[in-house]
Amino acid sequence: MSKIISSEKKSHIELQKQLQDCSKAMGGINYFLQLLEAIRDAHPNPIINKNCEFRYPLGSIKWSKPIFRDKLTLLYQIRKSTQDGNLFPNKGNKGFKSVLNLLRTLHPISFQIQPKNQKDGEGFSVHPFDIIDQNTTTINPLFDAIFFMPVHLVKKMLKSK
Repeated sequence: MSKIISSEKKSHIELQKQLQDCSKAMGGINYFLQLLEAIRDAHPNPIINKNCEFRYPLGSIKWSKPIFRDKLTLLYQIRKSTQDGNLFPNKGNKGFKSVLNLLRTLHPISFQIQPKNQKDGEGFSVHPFDIIDQNTTTINPLFDAIFFMPVHLVKKMLKSK
């Protein structure tokens, strides 16, 4: 039990450090939080823009391949339904093929996040998934924090020491 708690704490601290590094690359915590709020305020979700780009007043996000609404909906569903964090489906499960296709489609995509003014920072990139082994794929915690996690939780992580 203590190993699980210590690994969760370790991953929480790692995500906290990644968030702090990303906020520095965007020009500071406030600029980074404005990015998150712009993503949450945009309807529909900016990930499904057909031109593979999302602009907000302080920067932009670009990616290489369009993502369709059905893939985003499926990502929401499997993100909520997994208890152990493993998104990779078991053979024979309902929706095995659609989840596998989702993972194959989104894995090679990289999201390039840049501030509008290069003096603010160099920006950063993030991939949607972390592939651990052949049968284990998890959502990248940084990707999850940027596109899905409530802003107040990300803010809490950034502010805590």
